[in-house]
Amino acid sequence: MLRALLTVLVLLAWLAVGGLGGMAQGSLSEVQTNDQAAFLPSSAESTRADELAEEFAGDQPLPALLVATPSDGGDLTPEQLAAAEELAQQVPELELGDGRTLGDVLEGPIPVVPAEDGQALLLPVSINGDEAEENVGDTGERTGNVVVTELRTLAADTLVDADLDTWVTGPAGFVADLGAAFGGIDGVLLLVALVVVLVILVVVYRSPLLPFTVLLTAVFSLCAAALVIKPLAGSGALLLNGQSQGILSILVIGAATDYSLLLVARYREELTRNAEPRQAMARAWRASVPPVLASAGTVIAGLLCLLLSDLGSNASLGPVGSIGIAAAVLGALTLLPALLLVAGHRSRALFWPRKPQYRPDAAPASEDSSRLWGRIAAAVGRRPRVIWGTTAVALLALAAFLPTLQAEGTGEGEVFLNPTEAVEGQDVLVEHFDAGQVQPLVVITAEDTAEDAVEAVEGVEGVESAQVVADDDGAPVVVDGRVEIQAATTATSESQEATVAAGEVRQAVRDVDPDALVGGAAAQRLDTQETAEQDLRTIVPLVLAVIFVMLVILLRAIVAPLLILAVNVLSFAATLGLSAIFFNHVLDFPGADASVPLFGFVFLVALSIDYSIFLMTRVREESLEHGTRSGVRRGLTMTGGVITSAGLVLAATFGALVVIPLLFLVQLAFIVAVGVLIDTFIVRSLLVSGLVHDIGRTVWWPWKARVPEDEDDSTATAKDTTAVGSSA
Repeated sequence: MLRALLTVLVLLAWLAVGGLGGMAQGSLSEVQTNDQAAFLPSSAESTRADELAEEFAGDQPLPALLVATPSDGGDLTPEQLAAAEELAQQVPELELGDGRTLGDVLEGPIPVVPAEDGQALLLPVSINGDEAEENVGDTGERTGNVVVTELRTLAADTLVDADLDTWVTGPAGFVADLGAAFGGIDGVLLLVALVVVLVILVVVYRSPLLPFTVLLTAVFSLCAAALVIKPLAGSGALLLNGQSQGILSILVIGAATDYSLLLVARYREELTRNAEPRQAMARAWRASVPPVLASAGTVIAGLLCLLLSDLGSNASLGPVGSIGIAAAVLGALTLLPALLLVAGHRSRALFWPRKPQYRPDAAPASEDSSRLWGRIAAAVGRRPRVIWGTTAVALLALAAFLPTLQAEGTGEGEVFLNPTEAVEGQDVLVEHFDAGQVQPLVVITAEDTAEDAVEAVEGVEGVESAQVVADDDGAPVVVDGRVEIQAATTATSESQEATVAAGEVRQAVRDVDPDALVGGAAAQRLDTQETAEQDLRTIVPLVLAVIFVMLVILLRAIVAPLLILAVNVLSFAATLGLSAIFFNHVLDFPGADASVPLFGFVFLVALSIDYSIFLMTRVREESLEHGTRSGVRRGLTMTGGVITSAGLVLAATFGALVVIPLLFLVQLAFIVAVGVLIDTFIVRSLLVSGLVHDIGRTVWWPWKARVPEDEDDSTATAKDTTAVGSSA
């Protein structure tokens, strides 16, 4: 009776979590921050330069650029110019939806600027930088995004009669389109991920009820994570951007499903040995807790290493992802058992039509070599050195392509994989205007070196012009002995070309004034890329060290953890090598964000080690009774099916990220999904198993005393061969 009451209380508690957390999950986008500058540390050069630049001209606005061209491709007519002038007067009067008008958040008038070639016109709309980040009323929409939406609607409705094609681009346009792309996270991404997981679970369980039980566990776990993350992000304790939110959803669904698969597999096994479902669950729960907690602890430890990142977006993903993993563990170890036992002694019905029957006299499944994984385990036992050697050579061949991965960074326009108005408008802008003047590079230098600095900047390839900021009388503006130089680049500030130019400008001005600072949008992107590269060099060794310590504690050995780490690093290198081949020659991507290798490493290594943990904990359990080599064969036989299913689920959930048409997420989806499949089908099954079998009892060094001596290899192999032959 007490156990039944506990089950009901657990279910009621999770219903409350689901109700409150569901609302939080649906509104997480309200607390997103997607401004690149917000993620840079205060010590970044662009941050310091931009702070000093505010002393010269005040807060920097967020420009939205409305560009228009005649529909017939000809020259502008007086009527079209007049229509544009009329639109410029209407813009400040547009309603924001919370009692304010656009005029309340704009800075200065809106001029109409014809292009020198007479074939385009530009209306620069300057939005107050602080106001742009604020929400409009209770809608959850950022003011800057609303302004862009209203501008696009007004231009489409009014200038079409003047035979003008219009685009709203510029920094505000890119931010709005980025927000629109992330808008699919709460709907399309979750739906696709859940449907994919459901299909896999139906195939795995061949039951109409059990898949929904596991899926409910994953959904409620995500609600629990959102319930914690939203107030933290809303208060500013965490920085949540669209990328982090998308990864959170996939991470929780994938991890919760993996942990559920492990528990359900052990529960099914125990149901054949125990007459009462509650007793079977108790045994399965006790056996599942160590590998689940070890797996989750490894992932959380790896994610928390991201806190050392100097980029706020990377650092915040550590606690965000850790909260998600903790919620997944909590759901799998509390909600799932309650759901599986809700029918009491009839709980076996959830497995219908393949209900496990109580058969106390049946032989252990680990001795059934007729099954697929039994045959694979027997093959590993017969020729372990050939198998792991061949596998290692194949992975090394793929890893050889790792240096060809182009992860130096991309321009803002290259982030989008589908057509967007901001990108199309930028192409038009570049064709007809000096687009680099919109957000120029900002150089802060000493007054007495201003002329030499201007000359040095103008000598940099990719810089169109440079001049000292002057007052109305034409005299340089001097603040604390410094002046500001604005340098227009030939490419737009959103491009990678402008980012490269920013780095060369820094070098040029430092030769004149070692204390000079370079800021602006392109410099911010440069600092972001350089910080991401530094994070990779700092965080990767730390993640490996933390995971090694976790594995030593779990497996009570040193050789086994070193082996697991080595093969997983090799697997990661092979995955990046294969990714480089696809990115460069098949998918023809323009490059990769500098954070892609770091995120790929943290997620792939931390998550793929889960499968080695699931395998090796069972191998150790079997080795303590039967010896290491026999333990490898038994462990691989018993865990092969469930780990393969878990790998397929995780690969499919991360693969769902491709529905968000952004380069970073699609590349991360490819790396993690392909890497998990490589680890599931090759590394864990062949490389790890073959190595451990070949090494034998020494793998548990220096604490191998509790593990019995292995059986004679020839005897063990003969037994496996006989079992396979008799089953055939």
